[in-house]
Amino acid sequence: MTKIENITLEVADVAAAARFYSAAFGLGPELRLRATQDATSGFRGFTLSLTVSQPANVHALVEAAVEAGATVIKPVTKSMWGYGGVVQAPDGTIWKVATSSKKDTKPASREIDSIVLLFGVADIPASKRFYVERGLPVGKSFARMYVEFDTGSSPIKLGLYRRRALAKDAGVAPEGSGSHRIAVGGADEAFSDPDGFAWETAAMAAQS
Repeated sequence: MTKIENITLEVADVAAAARFYSAAFGLGPELRLRATQDATSGFRGFTLSLTVSQPANVHALVEAAVEAGATVIKPVTKSMWGYGGVVQAPDGTIWKVATSSKKDTKPASREIDSIVLLFGVADIPASKRFYVERGLPVGKSFARMYVEFDTGSSPIKLGLYRRRALAKDAGVAPEGSGSHRIAVGGADEAFSDPDGFAWETAAMAAQS
């Protein structure tokens, strides 16, 4: 069965990226870094979301990311569903920090409840079938708009959006080319999905 044990971000400067993520989000073994010089431009077709419990935590994480060198794409704002903001890390990865809560109930912290990897895909039904056939059951599905898989005890959740919709949600143009600069660890055997996102075995990821 395919599951997500970790994510490897491919970056130009591993040491600089490690300093950023330690200072900004304090992420643990679920995030790995690997050096690459593969060309990439524009939107890489994915975003990572950090879900937290309250608005104060959104502000705390976004402020920490900016202090560490991130660029604000969407300032933290209130919406119908809660609070959220979007930043871009120095390595180019887009991060959304959000909560469904509209009120603070405790002092602010940088505690993260969950990590969600969102792929922007060309054909949601086809990508949905592809992952179901590899052992990822569907948790939620909204027609041809969005799919969220049930990843069980995995530390990272996986969802699919249409590429243009995901880019719009992130606040960037949908055009992009070159390497996605991401690999997902936890597959029984290595493969690439219909949109070119690479999956690796746990052993391969451990070599990062």
